[in-house]
Amino acid sequence: MSLVLPSELVVDRFLPTVRAMLATRLADRGMTQQEIAADLGVTQAAVSKYVSGEGGGDDRFRDDPETVATVDRIADGLSSGEMDGYDALAELLALVRSLEDRGPICALHEEEMPSLQGLGCDLCVRGLDPDVRAERDVLANVRTAARSLAGIPGMASAVPSVGTNVGMALPEARDETDVAAIPGRIYAIGRRIEIPANPEFGASKHVSTAVLAASTVDPEIRGAINIATDDGILEAARSRGMDPLEFDADYDDRGEHLRNRFEERGGVPRVAYHRGAFGIEPVTYVFARTAVDAAELVDELLETVSPS
Repeated sequence: MSLVLPSELVVDRFLPTVRAMLATRLADRGMTQQEIAADLGVTQAAVSKYVSGEGGGDDRFRDDPETVATVDRIADGLSSGEMDGYDALAELLALVRSLEDRGPICALHEEEMPSLQGLGCDLCVRGLDPDVRAERDVLANVRTAARSLAGIPGMASAVPSVGTNVGMALPEARDETDVAAIPGRIYAIGRRIEIPANPEFGASKHVSTAVLAASTVDPEIRGAINIATDDGILEAARSRGMDPLEFDADYDDRGEHLRNRFEERGGVPRVAYHRGAFGIEPVTYVFARTAVDAAELVDELLETVSPS
């Protein structure tokens, strides 16, 4: 029996195909071969072969819808500057994990090692701690939400002076260490959104307090974003059938106060706000099932309003 590791197939079959696909798409988006070579970590000569169609590859990956979608997403991100090498690597690693779970990599592995056929082999995914998977998914969700916020027109005007943050809790979260957010918060520099770091658990006390209060009342609500309170945004929410909840800015236990207000309302509102107090800037929270869902709602609210 030949002993073949799945990682060998990733290096020998998957990676050359994806590099060729990326090179072609980046060239189509106007990048030079030198720029493409720098992004892909290969020589310019290799890029020339990829672009000319001489780079080979495996049609099993080239025709796989998930691979195509991921490559297109990376190509768009790299060519526009919205994605860096870390982002691209995260996307590719997630794709590899997916393709190893009864996907094309798994199928190739069974071809190379026929003794695996018919066994329903799950060696590549067996034993993955569910808690680790949940943490990874939450971090990825917050990271995607933060990138989405940076691309929203007018978002810079909606960032309060204290900064914006986006958070998401793990299922059955107990304290702020179970909530992922952006360390140092998200700030507006001119018309640009600055995301200082990748998300971490326990990175934000304020957004964690709001998320935990919401998830305690409704476990389905695990994402939240804080933005500046603005009458136009509140009216945009009302026009979409939402009833923003006002709460007090000046209180000793913010988490308890929010939980009480949510319970009085009979559930967690999509939008909750306060008008500020002495030394406290007016802030609005947008709640949703996930951080990405919350970012999408912020985008919807800002479509029809220019925050003051």
